[in-house]
Amino acid sequence: MSSQLTEALQEWERLEKDFQQIQESHRLYLQKLDEVSKMQTSFTASIARHRKYLKDFSQSLNKCSKGLTGENAKKVGHIKGHIQERPNIFSEMESFLPKKNGIYLSLVLGSVNVNLLSKHSKAAYKDEYEKFKLGVTVILLLLTFICQFLVTYRFVDALLNFLLVWYYCTLTIRESILISNGSRIKGWWVFHHYISTFLSGVMLTWPDGELYQMFRSQFLTYCLYQGFVQCLQYYYQSGCLYRLKALGERHNLDLTVEGFQSWMWRGLTFLLPFLFFGHFWQLFNSVTLFRMAKLPQCKEWQVLICGLSFLVLFTGNFFTTLAVVRHKRKTKNQGKTKSL
Repeated sequence: MSSQLTEALQEWERLEKDFQQIQESHRLYLQKLDEVSKMQTSFTASIARHRKYLKDFSQSLNKCSKGLTGENAKKVGHIKGHIQERPNIFSEMESFLPKKNGIYLSLVLGSVNVNLLSKHSKAAYKDEYEKFKLGVTVILLLLTFICQFLVTYRFVDALLNFLLVWYYCTLTIRESILISNGSRIKGWWVFHHYISTFLSGVMLTWPDGELYQMFRSQFLTYCLYQGFVQCLQYYYQSGCLYRLKALGERHNLDLTVEGFQSWMWRGLTFLLPFLFFGHFWQLFNSVTLFRMAKLPQCKEWQVLICGLSFLVLFTGNFFTTLAVVRHKRKTKNQGKTKSL
């Protein structure tokens, strides 16, 4: 037997042993997965059962705590404080457990489980979401600049609007996945991406003509400004979030948003003029389109629908931002009053 054949046989024996170890590791892996699945089911049932018991106990406690004074009243108050904390604790626990998708994710993805089972995976997906937003925003800025200053082809405009539809639609899916994994983005800052998707889709179907050309330059200038503000927000919001998370004052899955939230009050109030200017530009777009809809040559249904969409965006953005500012000012004044 040649030395080369001997070495080959020895190498094969080593590969066989390594393969046996891989098979054993795979068997153990499947076993652990089965154990984890059973533990998830048991844990989910335990939380649901404890919630029910806690609800019944809270009702009983409210009945028997009427008229209490002194030490007993303090004990009951202490217990109620713990009861109020439990829903947030359970929500944090459930963010690591499989659960049914919401209506939107069920329509888009079906029943596939989108819950990430480790903090590292959640943080990595959140970071990838932020990079995606910034990257596509820069691409949209460049394409909008080309449409505004270099070319006037309807095909390139359609490409821009198609990219906007894809971008906002993708954002709604990614945000829904992040919400399922415990992200606290909610309310209008989620819903306005659905409106933006619809608006971009209508703009995509608007045929070239006199009215389209009348609104084209104003719309592209608006897109340039929005892209600039979004890049500005990403840069400053991500830095602010990083500092607040390091101090333990914000959740790890909090996201940058195209608006103003309460946590931005410290250090980011200088963004408010940029935001309000953008909001009023949306109102200006809406008024312009409503005036165009009254023109005798207006035959396109897209004019009125885009006007309504811009009006909805202005109303939601403006009043949501205003509500946050008023709430923070009120909270700040109350804090000053208490300190006095």
